[in-house]
Amino acid sequence: MSARPRLTLRARLALWAALATGLAVALVAAGLFFAVNNFLFAAQRDRLTGAVATVQARVESALGREGDLFGALLGETLSSADLESILDADPQTRSLDVRLITVGGGEVRAVATRRFPEGLPRGLRPGTYRSGDRLVAVRIVSGGRAALTVVSDARALGEARAAFARALWVLVPLALGLSLLVGWTVAGRLLAPVRALEGAAREIGAGGDLRRPVPGAGPGDELSRLALTLQGTFARLADAREREQDFVRAAAHDLRSPLAALTARVDATLARDRDPARYRSELREIGTDITRLATLADHLLLLARDPSAMTREDVPLRDLAADAVDRARELDPGADVDLVAPQAVTVAGDRVLLGQAIWNLTVNAVRHAPGATVTVTVADGSGWATVQVRDDGPGVPPDVLARLGEPFYRPDASRSAAGGQRGHGLGLALVRRAAGLHGGALTLESAPGEGFTATLRLPAAPPAGGAGGEGRVLRSQT
Repeated sequence: MSARPRLTLRARLALWAALATGLAVALVAAGLFFAVNNFLFAAQRDRLTGAVATVQARVESALGREGDLFGALLGETLSSADLESILDADPQTRSLDVRLITVGGGEVRAVATRRFPEGLPRGLRPGTYRSGDRLVAVRIVSGGRAALTVVSDARALGEARAAFARALWVLVPLALGLSLLVGWTVAGRLLAPVRALEGAAREIGAGGDLRRPVPGAGPGDELSRLALTLQGTFARLADAREREQDFVRAAAHDLRSPLAALTARVDATLARDRDPARYRSELREIGTDITRLATLADHLLLLARDPSAMTREDVPLRDLAADAVDRARELDPGADVDLVAPQAVTVAGDRVLLGQAIWNLTVNAVRHAPGATVTVTVADGSGWATVQVRDDGPGVPPDVLARLGEPFYRPDASRSAAGGQRGHGLGLALVRRAAGLHGGALTLESAPGEGFTATLRLPAAPPAGGAGGEGRVLRSQT
């Protein structure tokens, strides 16, 4: 089932702007409507109240307020013509309609103007009311023996409401359309840098030039900072890709050389019959090549190890260092390798990875400083555990020291391998990787004629952020 197409960000921004404008217009219109309606009603009511006071005074005067009221009520009362004459006497009251209800001699009499609306109840309490399109005011006159009802036409209120509604029907669509147009235009201008950024990212991905500058990158607004972040990310990806390519090329070169030598030796051995002693010699050479290939493969696998696949256990560094010293003495019985570890030191980490790292430091000193005294020291303090491998050999110059620890880097002249053996340039790189995965660091110190010191520094407790990250190689020249 295909997904429903979504609106573009520009369209959504324009719609949200129109919705916000519509809500604002509706709220303002509702407020204006109630305010204007109440104002008009209050004005009509005040006008009616003034007119009622005038009519009330004239009606009471006509009924003989100061004479014999009871006699007047028992006789003839005001007629419709009398009431209309009272209303016509003042322009303010001409548009009104009046009804007078009197009580006298046990009889209730009601008289009204000709236009007085029918169906208006007689028993209304004194006050001012709204009845449809009319305003009704009820007053008690003549000492409570008569009720005066005055009606005013309030159709102007309804007309005002209708006119207001018609205006809204016109203004609201216009406001929504205008807000859509403005929102579409503003959203287009705001999203122009995003479109430029999208195009640049597409071109960078298609062309593969990850170091190409991203347009708009800088410390300005949010989009500029986003572009700057993407530019930095692309640069880091370019660095990682270059390192990976260098790594693959160097690994292919280092694998091809021993494989070619191994193939040539096997072909030469099988080319003609040889005596058993010669076969044994050739097999020993083949075994040496196979061992070198196996070591190289192990180091490549350890370098590529996923941090999430690391095991976490208590690792005794003194035991790993003692094993490395014993193996180094077996590798070169004439080597002078000593272990200084007055107390047990334990860290949390991967036993295989740390064991390989300590072994690499030890065999590096034995192979590259033939005849020198190698001292492996294990210590801890201030929350850190250290494994230091020092030799009193010839040391290395500063330019070589600066590159030690890079994968596949092998000095051409300095610290040449004993017995004609050459490493594959992954030993110190693996130590650096192991240190980084455990939250530690590898420090290299040397100077020509003053020996070489490699120090693996590890936290005594697991790092707060867990395993991960690249190790640091700290180099200093003494």
